[in-house]
Formats: sequence, structure tokens, C-alpha cells
Amino acid sequence: MGSLNKLSYPQRLFVWLLGYSLLMVGCFVVFQYHREKEFKAEEIDKQLQLINTYILTELGEGHDVPDIKLDEFKPFGEIRVSVISEDGHIIYDNTLDSLPKTNHLDRQEIRDALRHGAGYAVRRHSESTGNYYFYSARKSDDGYIVRTAVPYSVSFRGLLQADYGFLWIMGVITLVMCVLGYFATRRVGLHIIRLNRFAENVENGAQISDTEPFPHDELGEISNHIVRLYARLQQAVADRDNEHRATLHEQLEKERIKKQLTNNINHELKTPVASIRVSVETMLAHRNMSDEKQILFLQRCLTNTERLQRLLTDVSLLTRMDDGSASILKEQVNLTDIINDVVEDRQIIAATKGIRIENFVSHNVIMAGNASLLEAVFNNLIDNAIVYSGGTRIKIELISIDNDKVVIALSDNGCGVPLEHLPKLFERFYRIDKGRSRAAGGTGLGLSIVKNAVILHGGEISAETQCSGGLLFKITFSRNSK
Repeated sequence: MGSLNKLSYPQRLFVWLLGYSLLMVGCFVVFQYHREKEFKAEEIDKQLQLINTYILTELGEGHDVPDIKLDEFKPFGEIRVSVISEDGHIIYDNTLDSLPKTNHLDRQEIRDALRHGAGYAVRRHSESTGNYYFYSARKSDDGYIVRTAVPYSVSFRGLLQADYGFLWIMGVITLVMCVLGYFATRRVGLHIIRLNRFAENVENGAQISDTEPFPHDELGEISNHIVRLYARLQQAVADRDNEHRATLHEQLEKERIKKQLTNNINHELKTPVASIRVSVETMLAHRNMSDEKQILFLQRCLTNTERLQRLLTDVSLLTRMDDGSASILKEQVNLTDIINDVVEDRQIIAATKGIRIENFVSHNVIMAGNASLLEAVFNNLIDNAIVYSGGTRIKIELISIDNDKVVIALSDNGCGVPLEHLPKLFERFYRIDKGRSRAAGGTGLGLSIVKNAVILHGGEISAETQCSGGLLFKITFSRNSK
């Protein structure tokens, strides 16, 4: 049993099946052998019973046993004839010179003949002659028994033996069963081995793949379903974990941005608040200052107040967008009309700087969006170009449009932006020239507002410095954003 356990499962399964097959075939062969032997013994008994009947007939006609000729009954060679009385004693035997005194009522053939009228014994040793015989006995109506016997010789033993052709056929059948059993157990064993490997991988937490199919049968289909189901479950758990990690990262990033925004707002508020406080304190400390100086300090307070108002407005808008698109109402708007209104509103300011705004967006672009946010996108981009580009022309073009997306380009012919600043251009409070930006009244949030507004419209924005000079913004909007 210990050596059997060292075999693989398919091998053990084959050994058990082989043992079962051999046992089943062996039992059938033994049963068939005994059945065939019994059949042949009955055939010999029938022939001997014919002789017994003939002898009884001759005795009934008054002939003596020694005078009865058995020449025509010679299928077995020498035949021993005995006559036994009803009390079991031999009264005649053609092979003995002196009759034995032994009672024969315990002999099988005699017992069956007395009980059923006829009987036989396949192989029994004779105490009188010392030989083995096949006995066949029949009871007469007068009560005595006639018994014939054939010596149990080598040739007679061969007559009773089973047919070797049958044994060969059974051997071939056994061999075929073993071969088929080998392939059947090997196929089942492959199922078990792979299921065992699958269970080990599950226990070890390995990644499960359903790319290796099981054999195409009922057990294979069940196994494939189990593996695919677990693989999908594992993938679902992995997707859930990734989603949780992404959500957690997003929450942490929002908290970081909010913290950074708070710090930046605190920093940005200090300068205008400090300027207003200094101006007020100076006016309170010098009540007798001239009207011109008072107007100068009041003008400074007004300028810083406007800067504070722009900062608070921009922060409020960013906070609103950070809270998510669910709080921002979208409807079908005409982007062309929005751009036209912004350009018309900024033409006067641009003209005072010697800048010409060229609008080449003439095709009606209908999309789902928020009009105020879309206005903020183009207001901030045009204002940045007016204040910081140093160029003479701002151009707006429709690059492409289809059922899903629209691409708008806004460029200027100014000084552009150094390459090292481009990756950080849309960060909050990022300034290329901090002193110049504050002097111009910028909050540092304009391009961040632009990027967030574009993202809320299912799009993206990029900036690049043109080879001919100036800065190019390429804006993509989804026309069906939700």
C-alpha cells in the first residue's frame, strides 16, 4: 500500500481499475470453466446412463450381467460395470476377482441414484482398484443399482478441461479492457491533476488564468466553468481593489490640492491685505496729508480690493469644479456664439495694447456644456495672451469637428514660453514671472481654471511654443459630455 501511494493519481486509478478488471474477468473465467466442466460431465453421464439403461433392460429380460455384451458402447475404452444391492453392497463387478465388503451407500452417485433414480461423481478414488473413476449410476425398479465407471486417465481429464480458445479470447478481452482503462484513467487523471494544481494556486493566492482548457467532456466543461468563474471573481476583486486604491489616491490628492490651495490662498491674500492695511494705517496716522496722497492711498486700496475679489472669484470657481461635474449644469450650447461674444468683449482691451484678435470659428458648433465655464476658458486664454504674450495678434481657429469631438486652436505671435515651464503651466498659482504677474493683477489660477473646465467637458488641453514664435493652445471638447 505504501508503494501504491507513491504513484501518481492517474497511475493509482489505473492500478485499481486494472485490479477490478482482472478480478471481474477472473471470476467470469472461473465461473465459465466450472460451468463448462459441469456441462461436459453431464454429457459423459448421459452416455454412461445409456449403458446403464441398456444393462438394466438386459437384466430385465433375464440375462446375466457377464453375458451382456457392451461392444457397441466403446466411446471411452474400458468400462467398469458394477451392480450394487439396495443395502449398498456390491454383488457384481467386472474388474474385481473378489467383491469388497465395504458398504457403498455413502458414495455420491449411489446416494443420488437412490434419491433421484440416477447420479454421477466426476472424480473419486476407488478403494478396491486404487484408481480414479468417473462414476454414473442408475436405480432399477427392483431396487438394485447398476453403476458404470470410466477410468480418470490423462485423455479423459483433457476431455473435461476448459476450452483454451475461450481462455485466449478472454485474455485478449482483458488486454483490450486494460488499454481502454489506461486511456480512460489517464484522461480523468489529467482532470484531477490540473484541478489539484488549480486548488494549490488558489491556496497560494496565485493569479488564475483560464487560457489552459480542460479536455472536451462533461468533467472538463465543469472544470472549465470553475476555473473561469474563479478567474473572473479574482479579476473582479483585483478591479475592486484597484478602484479602491484609485479612489483613495484621488481623495488623498484632493486633500493635498486643497491643502496646497489653502496655503497658496493664504500666501496670495497676505500681499493685498497688507497693502490695504498699510494704506489705511497711513491715512489714519496722517490726517492732514494732502488730497492727492489720500487719493493715491485710496486708489491703492481699491486696486488690492479688486485683486482680492478676482482671487476669491477664481478660488470659488475652482472649488466648484473640484466638487465634481454633478453640481455643474450642462445644456446644449453654441460654442461659436460663446467664442464670438468673448472676442467681441475683449477687442477693445486688446486694441489698447495694440493686439488684433482674429476669430476664424464660423461653423456653428453645438455641444453639451456649461456656458459660463466655456466663457471662462476663452476669457482666461485671451486675457493671458493680451497681458503676457507681448505679441500683436491672437488667432482662434476651428481645427476639426465630428459627431463626438471638436478641436479649437488659440495662438499668439508673442514671445512664447520657455520649454521648462510648459509642463507646469496649468498648475495652480504657478507663475513664470511672479513679480510681473502680480503687477498685472493676475491670480495665478487662470490656466488652472481653463484646464479643469476643459476636463469637465470631457476634453483635454495642451500648450506648446511655436517655431515661428508665440504660444499655441490646442483644446479638445467632447460634444456629448455628461
